[in-house]
Amino acid sequence: MLSLMWRGLGILKEEWQLTPQAVQIVLACLHHQFHALKIRCSAYEQQLAIMRQQAIQIEDLKAEVAELRERLSQNSRNSSRPPSSDQLSHQPRVEKRPTGRRRGAQVGHQGHGRRLKPTAELDHIVELRPVSCAQCGQLLMGYDPLPERHQVSEIPPSKAEVTEYRRHTLCCLACGAKNQAQWPKQMPKASFGPRAQAIIGYLTGRLGASHRDTAEVLEVLHGLRMSVGSISAMQQQVSQALAEPVAAAQQFVQQQQSQYVDETGWQQSGQRKWLWVNATRDVTIFKVLSGRRSSDAQEIIRESAKGVITTDRYGAYNWLRARRRQLCWAHLRRDFQAMVERGTDSAQIGQELLELSKEMFRLWYEARDGTLSRREFAVALQPIQRQVKKLLEAGSRSGHRKTGRTCQRIMKVEKCLWTFVRVEGVEPTNNTAEQSLRRAVLWRRRSFGTRSARGSEFVERILTAVTTLRQQGRDVLEYLSAVCCSVLSDEASQGLIPDSS
Repeated sequence: MLSLMWRGLGILKEEWQLTPQAVQIVLACLHHQFHALKIRCSAYEQQLAIMRQQAIQIEDLKAEVAELRERLSQNSRNSSRPPSSDQLSHQPRVEKRPTGRRRGAQVGHQGHGRRLKPTAELDHIVELRPVSCAQCGQLLMGYDPLPERHQVSEIPPSKAEVTEYRRHTLCCLACGAKNQAQWPKQMPKASFGPRAQAIIGYLTGRLGASHRDTAEVLEVLHGLRMSVGSISAMQQQVSQALAEPVAAAQQFVQQQQSQYVDETGWQQSGQRKWLWVNATRDVTIFKVLSGRRSSDAQEIIRESAKGVITTDRYGAYNWLRARRRQLCWAHLRRDFQAMVERGTDSAQIGQELLELSKEMFRLWYEARDGTLSRREFAVALQPIQRQVKKLLEAGSRSGHRKTGRTCQRIMKVEKCLWTFVRVEGVEPTNNTAEQSLRRAVLWRRRSFGTRSARGSEFVERILTAVTTLRQQGRDVLEYLSAVCCSVLSDEASQGLIPDSS
């Protein structure tokens, strides 16, 4: 630049015959203009850098707004949120067309009234016979072989029985020693018997009644007054009675062919805990742990145990081998629905994945019902498996960053998508575990968790017992009564494991 300026000055000096003083003036003006131009270019560069930085911030803000909008539109169909958290606008509306028929039972409908019990099961029979003729007044005789019958069921008043044990001390007439009688082994150490303990466990653990509601029920129905602290103490009695059967159930579950594992948040003394569940066909166990890490998952799922574990995509289960893990397709369908709602190329990929999953479930239902053999089922799924892989690869290259990450993570555990095809008895969803957790979630919302480690222990054991007994069709109250009685008699507790015979 300077050499060009000097050459220009030389030309001006020769053609215009400028004096040295004039050249100096021109040179000073040019130097001033050059310095001003340099400052202006530097300002332009700074403005350009600021604009680039603002453009980057704008793109980041756009991504953040898009993510916030996606969070705002999350519901049970496109995320792991429960249906109870859905707003009314997110709930599917079912519009019924008017049929023109009146409400209630239609003409010709066969009613389903209460069936009459056989005579052997009745407690009282009241015979009603007319004495005289209503028309002529003549005395009536005879027997009606088919009388009209009407049965009324009533619950008799039930009052708690109070038994007082009196231990006497007698003095020996020969030596003068005092002798005191021994308390019987069958006598409960607490102020309430085993059936009262079982009823408290049933009301709180099965029906979800609070401590105060349980106290009210016992007083209103049985005339038994009990404080809230006594109810908590009786819960601990039930918990101790269930300790041995629950421990055996935990070992049984970890050896089953198909296991369904999930977790949900839990509060204990204001601290964040996690309630884990491992559900099988006949037995389901619960466990309150301090976290939801891989080490916590290994307390519920033994690495040396057998069977296939069905889970969601949470990273705490990534230590499981692919041949032992099945990913939940219900969770995957929510991911696919979220892709659809993001728009652009993500929508098409998500829609096609939803259609393929719908076809997969249709085939699986047929295989489960026996319409398709296992071999036919596996063959029919092969083109679906190839297409799903192709779409996931395309989704990993999607312009939407979140869709790309989701597809990449699913591809890392792709083998876990199809374990249910290879192993019979394994379901493609984790609905079994989620359904088992519903009672615990309601308990958490009602009581805000527990206040001590012993309270959490009672939750683990009573939920394990109640859920398992209902799976097996056994009477919950009778089982709890038998278990509490076995503690008094030092007999072996009844187990929760079903009889293999």
